[in-house]
Amino acid sequence: MFFSFKNDSYIAVIGDIRQSKRIENRSEVQKKLKQVLEEINLKYDKEIASNFIITLGDEFQGLLCSGTNTMSIITEIEIKMYPVKIRFGVGAGAITTDVNKEMSIGADGPGYYKARDAIEFLKENERKKQTNAADVRFETEGDNQAITIMINTILALLTVIKDSWSDRQREIIWDMLQHQDSQVDVAKRFKIKQPAVQKNLSKGKYYVYRDAMDTIGKALAEIRGNNV
Repeated sequence: MFFSFKNDSYIAVIGDIRQSKRIENRSEVQKKLKQVLEEINLKYDKEIASNFIITLGDEFQGLLCSGTNTMSIITEIEIKMYPVKIRFGVGAGAITTDVNKEMSIGADGPGYYKARDAIEFLKENERKKQTNAADVRFETEGDNQAITIMINTILALLTVIKDSWSDRQREIIWDMLQHQDSQVDVAKRFKIKQPAVQKNLSKGKYYVYRDAMDTIGKALAEIRGNNV
């Protein structure tokens, strides 16, 4: 077992658009974000305790019943919003207020405190201009700090890998992550040869990236809310 949690633990996710004030078509980006979050709410309805919703124009949040699909949701938002970059704070802990399925605004408790701590940590790292600062951070209450450090180290390494991708590598890797099928299938969708797919996956460290994502997913999957 990775984590030790009470059965009232949830996963709170706070997302924040990076350098939002520099975006020229800000209103269009916000409209797109609203649409993407609505799609997430529909697709992952059974795993969501409170729907993802925009809270402060450039920030959004949602509450998950468990950690099972946390990384899938983050990755899907990241892919659909690209090239807009988003930082994600993920917090595991109790929610002390009533949980409203339709709206996560107003929810409170250690889960959200930890997600906020994670977002603020990422912002501070960016202000310090740290090289390859991570764009996802995980925080938790309780006696799980060794595993938390491990997860955040992996998340930082994933950011290093992502930052090394060419545009083509990113397209092919994200296609593989979304469809979860074969290199031959990817080649058909891109109308290229299978060896070209293999070359891009290899140079982009796809299999290392996927295995690291799976490791984080398995760790977070052990976190369960009291209604799961």
